[in-house]
Amino acid sequence: MSRLEGKVAFITGAASGIGKEIALEFAREGARIAIADLNKQAADAAAAEIEQTGARAIGLAVDVTDEAQVEAAVQATIKTFGNIDILISNAGIQIVHPIEEFSFSDWKKMLAIHLDGAFLTTRACFKQMVASNKGGSIIYMGSVHSKEASVLKAPYVTAKHGLIGLAKTVAKEGAAHNIRANVICPGFVRTPLVAKQIPQQAKTLGISEDEVIKNVMLKETVDGEFTTVADVAQVALLFASFPTNALTGQSLVVSHGWFMQ
Repeated sequence: MSRLEGKVAFITGAASGIGKEIALEFAREGARIAIADLNKQAADAAAAEIEQTGARAIGLAVDVTDEAQVEAAVQATIKTFGNIDILISNAGIQIVHPIEEFSFSDWKKMLAIHLDGAFLTTRACFKQMVASNKGGSIIYMGSVHSKEASVLKAPYVTAKHGLIGLAKTVAKEGAAHNIRANVICPGFVRTPLVAKQIPQQAKTLGISEDEVIKNVMLKETVDGEFTTVADVAQVALLFASFPTNALTGQSLVVSHGWFMQ
């Protein structure tokens, strides 16, 4: 039997990158998937790709910072599939600047997407999980920056640290309802989001793009390798399919040894 047979997963930022790979992996394991993304066309395309494998999926246009849109997307998922068993709060962006050059508007934008989005999707899905009396798994996409800091990323590091606090609280409140909450903390994954950072950091730091990769992004890994979307998807599957509250309130780093606990 597939590990997620009969489950429904609501995944934000799932039209590309890590979110899409998690959606594909969960579909292979029997889940029905709601692709929630700011880009409706891309969400529909990702859902169509999943359905070509024989799994069921829908695409939804969602700005995770908009309370009404989040609530509507969750209700649309429930109307289509009957329930939500798994939330993957994955939507995110990156903006890099020295702290003295960070605009307040960019600071607020970063925290809104990463933290407000996590809260709004959690609240909406948590209510459904409680009402269904079936429990559930809430998974936040953190980062090694949930544990460490890097230059040029003040709001990102702040937000990713905040997700661990949110997950711990949700784990405690959710325990009585068999709802688990955990955080995945990847190292650098060469998604479009990370690829965009390479020339930005090269310009800001005054070094080459190769030096950014070797001496900034991958310097602390054990093997000089990027984490892959498949690596992250396997950790998501572990959290989503774990059968008891024994694994809750935790943050798991997948980073080629960049950060070791």
